[in-house]
Amino acid sequence: MKKILVFAGCLIMGNILLAQQDTICQEPPPSDPLLIQKITELEDGFNELNNIKISGYVQTQFQYGEKDALLKVGGSNEDKTKDFNRLGIRRGRIKFSYSKHIGSGVFQLDITEKGVGIKDAYLKLTDPWLNSISTTIGVFDRPFGYEISYSSSQRETPERSTIFQTLFPEERDLGAKITLQAPKTSPWSILKLDAGLFTGNGIKMETDNSKDFIGHLGVNKTLNDNLKIGGGVSYYNGGVYQGSKKVYQNNGNGFSLNSDTNNIGKYAKREYFGLDFQLTVLSKIGLTKFTTEYLFGTQPAGLKDSKSPNTSVLPTSDVYIRNFQGGYAMLVQDLGSLPFSAIVKYDWYDPNIKVKGKINDIGMNQTNSGDIEFNTLGLGLQWKMNSSFRMTAYYEIVKNETSKYLKGYESDRKDNVFTLRLQYKF
Repeated sequence: MKKILVFAGCLIMGNILLAQQDTICQEPPPSDPLLIQKITELEDGFNELNNIKISGYVQTQFQYGEKDALLKVGGSNEDKTKDFNRLGIRRGRIKFSYSKHIGSGVFQLDITEKGVGIKDAYLKLTDPWLNSISTTIGVFDRPFGYEISYSSSQRETPERSTIFQTLFPEERDLGAKITLQAPKTSPWSILKLDAGLFTGNGIKMETDNSKDFIGHLGVNKTLNDNLKIGGGVSYYNGGVYQGSKKVYQNNGNGFSLNSDTNNIGKYAKREYFGLDFQLTVLSKIGLTKFTTEYLFGTQPAGLKDSKSPNTSVLPTSDVYIRNFQGGYAMLVQDLGSLPFSAIVKYDWYDPNIKVKGKINDIGMNQTNSGDIEFNTLGLGLQWKMNSSFRMTAYYEIVKNETSKYLKGYESDRKDNVFTLRLQYKF
């Protein structure tokens, strides 16, 4: 017992002496005002860095196309009698964002061998009271449907559907929108409304006085840990500047001409309706994701294509007003616990629902290649190597309407495409 008491006493005395030594050796806090100011400035600087975020991704890809194909990298086919291939950078994105208090700013560049371009440049303000209302101003994704705003770094297919590439070139536009969505703690947070006014000219500078309205009302609900559903409705109402007195209106199996000098300077109606639906299910076979969208409406465009405006000058060509419809359906299935996903996607776009190639309407009554319907079946496999790397192999089987009266479309064109892409995200 004596030995134990002596040992305990030694421990206590040792701790007291060590504590005293630490107190004696500890440096006093700085008292120099200039030093304190410098330390405070450094702390503020480090805190400011936390408001800045830099991210991005690079997509390098090899593409092989049949002789009539349009590839997304490299130049066009140098020999129209043979198949061809190209290697290039499809997307090289770097994104800078800064957030502080109620505001945030985003600036994103796209850097490839073809040059440098702006993809995003906008300011976002959120109300500090309800945290439910935000305003976005600048260049950003058009709030129409689901696929437009679904990031290219996350999308399973190499490109968006044909109808979106045609109606919404470059996905983005210059404008301002208001977003209404309750905080996540509210049961109403499943609803989200986006509505805004846009120039209607893509990310090119504005060239006229007209503004287009775009709106989307969406709902997303997580039913349980294994099931999530979503959907929405979209509406687009705008116009396309008429730089010619000749305006062709769809009238059944062709077009009727309205040639009036008063047409110059007016706007042809541009109106879209959209429906979208998403379903995600987690089961023993892996994650299953199904998405689909359907669009229809009125599209003013040119004779040989039905693309929306995307230039920095006012159009001077004749205007062709068509009724269109199209969409896509896509199924993505993870292969159990393996880092692979199988992809099946079908998309279609009929720029003129009033004429049909199967009865050889196209090529007659002022119709042309801008009235040809396209259908695409895509089959792919994606390998998610890790959180940064993913590889995608994807083959597209493209079919078009045919007509004996339209040169180059007497039979199905040879324009199937194979894409092999490697992506790195940071």
